[in-house]
Amino acid sequence: MDSSIGKLLPVDGFRLTKTGVTPKNEHWSLTHLYQPVVGQLAISLYQFLCNEYDTSEHNHLQTHHMLMTFLSTPLDKIYEARQKLESIGLLCTFVKENEDRVYLYEIRPPFSAEEFLRDTFLSLLLQHEIGADKLKLLQKRFIKQQVSTEGYEEVTVSFDHMFHKGLPSSFTQEKPVDQSNRETNKTNKGPVFLEHRIDFEWLHGALKQRMYPANKILSGDNRKLILQLAALYNLTSIEIERALTWAIDDENELNLEEFKAACHDFMRKETKKADQVINQREKLASTTNESSSKEDQFVQLLEQISPQELLEDLSSGNQAADQDVRMIRDVMTEQGLSPGVMNVLVHYVLLKTDMKLSKSYLEKIASHWARKNVTTVRQAMNLAKAEHQKYQQWGQQKNTYKKKSTEVIPEWFKKQDQKREQEETSSVDTSNLEERIRNLSKK
Repeated sequence: MDSSIGKLLPVDGFRLTKTGVTPKNEHWSLTHLYQPVVGQLAISLYQFLCNEYDTSEHNHLQTHHMLMTFLSTPLDKIYEARQKLESIGLLCTFVKENEDRVYLYEIRPPFSAEEFLRDTFLSLLLQHEIGADKLKLLQKRFIKQQVSTEGYEEVTVSFDHMFHKGLPSSFTQEKPVDQSNRETNKTNKGPVFLEHRIDFEWLHGALKQRMYPANKILSGDNRKLILQLAALYNLTSIEIERALTWAIDDENELNLEEFKAACHDFMRKETKKADQVINQREKLASTTNESSSKEDQFVQLLEQISPQELLEDLSSGNQAADQDVRMIRDVMTEQGLSPGVMNVLVHYVLLKTDMKLSKSYLEKIASHWARKNVTTVRQAMNLAKAEHQKYQQWGQQKNTYKKKSTEVIPEWFKKQDQKREQEETSSVDTSNLEERIRNLSKK
């Protein structure tokens, strides 16, 4: 059932207000940077609200039915687009409940192209949508080269030095500009993060216990980066603490690039606590006793294990090759696939390529699934079935291995025909599911 039903009605009114200064050439930022992240409808809604604010009477009350009419879009889609704008920091929403429900939409300015691309969170978010190569082209296009201040001494005078010359010299002497204050005075724009997702008090204590300068490491800019990466990769306070410890250099400085890479690795490798893994496997083993179909059990298996565990399972428990793990990791993160969907892709490609992982083949199918917005194991399986002929042609174009006379097909790919399942056997298929689940539960 659609979660937006009842939360927004066509008769609900709304008013518009605007804050901040719109950057020059905002359309470049909206179409080239924000749109790949939030989608075309969200940007169309944002631009329509901006134009409506500029051309309508001040504090003019309108209804959401008007938005439906001008955007030619159902209200549930408008509601979803509005939430995307809110999450990325382009819109702030207030509501007043009296006899009628009235919303106040506060339109906030987008980042300029340079601000967007210099922001760690937004640039990584964009990279997941368009890939690293296209991101580099945009950075080269929009980011201006900064002139280095190395070798220069700042001699900027303060306000007090210029206008309060009667004050003691201790008040008017020139001091370096406080960069943290400069940051806090900027317009509050950008994605909205939940401060409480990371326990900074615990983090401070953990770093102090390790004899690290916690106040320095958890400073304003670093704190913002921690929240961004925790939100992007859905990391816990413990995982952030491990990533910080890994990225602190010999001079007790936080190496930002190593910290980003460490957080990325936590997401890519699906790092979990040992007891969480054991609990998941015990739960998985118990569910196999229930009366469910073999395909349902296999779906559950793929949803709960990591791609690395799947590789090791298909290799009879042997350790997965680092090259294969890196290949899967890169394809998964570049295309933004979930671990379960990536498991389906790995299982499908292995059986189509004589148990050899082909990166080009993985990338081609993964990009197709990303464009189709495949997010669940079931969706991935259904799409693989529907596009089987197309994927087979792609495999014939890319694969150079010697084909077998009998094509190996995943069990979940076959039609649900009990008689055919009894007659057909395969060296690698889901008929060994019970054994795989038992092996996983023993690890």
